Amino acid sequence: MNSPYTLETKMEQPKKTKTLDLARIRAALPGQIAAYIFLLPALMLYAVFAWFPIIQSILMSLHDVRLGGEWTWVGLDNFALMLRDPAFEDAWRNSLEFAFWSLALGYLVPVIIAILVREMRQGKGFFRVVYFLPTVVPTAIAVIIWRFIYDPDIGILNEFLGQFGVSRLLWLQDATLAKPALVAVMTWGAFGTTALIYLASLQDVAQELYEAAELDGATPLQRIRHISLPHLYPVMSLMFVLQVIAVVQVFTEPFLLTSGGPGRATLTPAMHIYNRAFIRFDMGYASAWSVTMIVILGAFSIIYRVVNYRLTADR
Repeated sequence: MNSPYTLETKMEQPKKTKTLDLARIRAALPGQIAAYIFLLPALMLYAVFAWFPIIQSILMSLHDVRLGGEWTWVGLDNFALMLRDPAFEDAWRNSLEFAFWSLALGYLVPVIIAILVREMRQGKGFFRVVYFLPTVVPTAIAVIIWRFIYDPDIGILNEFLGQFGVSRLLWLQDATLAKPALVAVMTWGAFGTTALIYLASLQDVAQELYEAAELDGATPLQRIRHISLPHLYPVMSLMFVLQVIAVVQVFTEPFLLTSGGPGRATLTPAMHIYNRAFIRFDMGYASAWSVTMIVILGAFSIIYRVVNYRLTADR
């Protein structure tokens, strides 16, 4: 059944072919020299603090590196040892489960909040501040608060659930509950920033579209479906990639709340890299893990972008 209100009508337009006009590029390049000069310091800083460590990690992954500064060439031995490491399968399986729980529990939360704030008639500024407050709380302080919330004996969460007859749960000590519990902490700390990004994107929608929808008798749900969500789709696609990458690299919350436990139930690749590099001082082996993470996340980003482009190319 078609909706009584639609924002736009689709008109068939001839497809545009993209061609690379080298003459135009050469003609415009001299006028861009000043821009590249201003951009050069930022590029140099990015190269020093981003690309140089990556290149250094690649080189270290091929060596046995000790704190004394001695580098011994071992080739791909670090990678072979990594594949035989029992923690390899556990860490990456945990990362996939973290990503699943993060998308299931937290992906739509900032979208919903941004849309609700956009639909408010009054008090938008107040709720923007309220939703952003968790972001400014230092992570260490937030972890202490959540540790009290999840405490199996005196925790607020268990006390609240106990009012409904639910027995006390071991939120951080149970392998089944630990991952969603940590994802809840991560979502609480990050959804404010993401919600502001979505809200800023919604500000680009012309107010006349919402007014026209109201005059045509569109309900709030219809306005959200036909105006807000289509405008947010490109941003949601980008935030999907960024959220998966961030969750796979998560370190602080499991390190401070569970230390990777119970057992290896919340061990992540970033935590294992930390343990091998700064506890066992095996820099070469830790670098092999780092390079593997770069390759996996880079491949994921490229594959997702290609698939997403093909799905949206004909729209």
